[in-house]
Amino acid sequence: MRLIENLLRDEAGATAIEYGLLAAFVGVALVTAMQSLGNSLTNTYNTVGSKMNSANTTASA
Repeated sequence: MRLIENLLRDEAGATAIEYGLLAAFVGVALVTAMQSLGNSLTNTYNTVGSKMNSANTTASA
């Protein structure tokens, strides 16, 4: 009976689980932010590339 009471009072495992969940949430947030940043950079490079092509075509004509 004492063993069960001691196990119920021990909070070390709960703390480890909380840290694990926190790390998982931070990881998901980072992945989401990096995907958004990647899409934004892709759009920026595509815009710059098309403007450079347009300027090159106008200068060649």
